[in-house]
Amino acid sequence: MALLTTSVFAEDAKVLKSVGISVGSLGNPFYVAAVAGITAAAKKANPDVKITAVDADYDLNKQLSQIDSFIGAGTDIMMIVPVDPKASVPAVQKAKAGGMVVAAFDTTASNADVSVSTDNVKAGENACEYLADKLGGKGNIVFLNAVQVSAVVDRINGCKSVLAKHPDMKVVADQNTQGSRDGGLKVMQSILTAQDHIDGVFAANDPAAIGGDLAAKQMKRNEFIITSVDGAPDVEKLLKGGNTLIKATASQDPYAMAAQSFDLALAIFQGKKPAETKVLLDPKLITADNIADYKGWTSAR
Repeated sequence: MALLTTSVFAEDAKVLKSVGISVGSLGNPFYVAAVAGITAAAKKANPDVKITAVDADYDLNKQLSQIDSFIGAGTDIMMIVPVDPKASVPAVQKAKAGGMVVAAFDTTASNADVSVSTDNVKAGENACEYLADKLGGKGNIVFLNAVQVSAVVDRINGCKSVLAKHPDMKVVADQNTQGSRDGGLKVMQSILTAQDHIDGVFAANDPAAIGGDLAAKQMKRNEFIITSVDGAPDVEKLLKGGNTLIKATASQDPYAMAAQSFDLALAIFQGKKPAETKVLLDPKLITADNIADYKGWTSAR
């Protein structure tokens, strides 16, 4: 965790009264864990702090309205996963001008006071290096893509950089699952109907991967392997159980990531200067071979 130049719990520190949180989807366990991490960290600062967590549904206009509501309420710290980092710049600037500290997590925001995220390019590289290794550098590849936030774009670009080194690995389908289990199921059903043979699948997140795995089981297809990003509890269970086409996931820790972003924002709110305000966290590739040593996401599960 980034070091702070001064304790954020100084006796004369400002009292934190309110925190606003806007994430892509509260239907995604990743963001549920992130909100839990922020809540725990905020309650340490002030047990009576008011925390408002809202779901942007990956809708820019909805998120901009949420930001306006936080501004109107005089929120002290806003924690945000920008649906569209570029389009969010004016709203973030308005929030900062109103005295709010703005902290981004998971997805970067260029003008936020603080940003903490996984190195998503590396996550995509790790997952697809595994595919390349297991497939001998050749085969038909499918992307179970997701909403085009920077985290997803970086993961796909990381994967593409690996595939570029293996010209015999061909992307035969690339579709948006909305990053959900249901989306992964429906998209994969469609792809499996259209494609006679698939060798590897890279999913932008674990929910999409789980949906793709379910589609394969329903359609009795097992000729391919799936890799993804998140290291979520549900995939952790699948890797331990073994009855899955999901063979690897580049792990991150939403609870710890969001809590770290909040702690840095709290330091700024209380007049301190963090040594770092832009933090990239290294992912770790989790497979059946090392799952026994995987500690999983930080939070009660």
